[in-house]
Amino acid sequence: MSADVVAPGRTLRDALHQRLLAAPFDPAALGRDALRARLGTLLHDEAPLVTRAAAARVLDEVVAEVDGLGPLQPLLADPTITEIMVNGPNRVFVERAGRIEPVPCDLDADAIVRIAQRVIAPLGLRLDRAAPMVDARLSDGSRLHAVLPPLAPDGPCLTIRRFSVRHLGLSDFGLAAGPVVFLETIVRAGASIVVSGATSAGKTTCANALAQAIDPTERIVTIEETVELRLGHPHVVRLEARPANAEGAGAVSVRELVRAALRMRPDRLVVGEVRGGEAFDMLQAVNTGHDGSLSTVHANSAADALARLETLVLLGGVALPLASVRAQLAAAIDVVVQVGRGADGTRQILEVAEVGNARGGRTLVARPLLQRVDGQLETREAPARPPRRAGFDIEEAWSRCGLSSSR
Repeated sequence: MSADVVAPGRTLRDALHQRLLAAPFDPAALGRDALRARLGTLLHDEAPLVTRAAAARVLDEVVAEVDGLGPLQPLLADPTITEIMVNGPNRVFVERAGRIEPVPCDLDADAIVRIAQRVIAPLGLRLDRAAPMVDARLSDGSRLHAVLPPLAPDGPCLTIRRFSVRHLGLSDFGLAAGPVVFLETIVRAGASIVVSGATSAGKTTCANALAQAIDPTERIVTIEETVELRLGHPHVVRLEARPANAEGAGAVSVRELVRAALRMRPDRLVVGEVRGGEAFDMLQAVNTGHDGSLSTVHANSAADALARLETLVLLGGVALPLASVRAQLAAAIDVVVQVGRGADGTRQILEVAEVGNARGGRTLVARPLLQRVDGQLETREAPARPPRRAGFDIEEAWSRCGLSSSR
């Protein structure tokens, strides 16, 4: 008898599944180790002559199917993988060290849907033809996005953004000691910072690294669509937006959470990503005393980030003239930190720009303070804006970057 086949057309894995369904215990009530031990007993009863290697392989597959994400479970267990992309049946790619590569994976359309359903079921979310897209969070903090046909004509798609256990610092973004000191100083000084970059450029990771410089005595309220930030501060309140339930009710938007956060006496507001009308509410918060805010936005450059924030504020539904929007943005945002990928796939800080006005206040400008040229971060202009809080010498921090202020 083959190690993998117990009867014509019936694999050992299928046979073990059938025995598990008929077993007098609840697999969901067992821990992973206990489940594997019970399955080992069932496997021995089903195929006592199976080799040890084949038995281990089958047990891995069934345990992953019952207690994990099936064929994707080994990929989730690989610490070198930062993203898992399922582009349809048997088309799986992963990202390692900033580079995408295909991986062999036996995964049909039904299995893809089952994986998504397993993640979203405890959250009360829905995924079917009537609601063919869903965002959810795995138990380890990783983020899952699923799309079903007819929106995905080549079959159901999954994207899993891995949660990194290791906390990265600013030095992990290709910075020398001087720029690190400068950024940490302006964070402590209460500068309001926007981190911008493309998808998967490291915006949230960079925001997390910047937030490590916040005084541990301050109260931080974070607002995210899907929780990703891991600040490690002793006084953090985390708020997470909620999508509508299966009946289409109960949604709570990021914008509503920003408003709620202002009633929670925050010293700092950290918005995981600004992508809608919440930009206006955050702008109002910073301009009414909640300095030191931190947020991220999708943009290809520091200048593009300011233009995008202009648009998002106007989407807030408040009839403000563009000149007024620009004046408030210039008053609210001190610095834009642009992140991106280097040629080797590593995430880097590409630019640190100070926000200011030009042409009599009619235009927003991003003055480069630090800018990466040919792989090296070079100093450009000295900061012109004073710190928001007393007790910090930004010029001293700037001088450590290799350029003394001419002011």
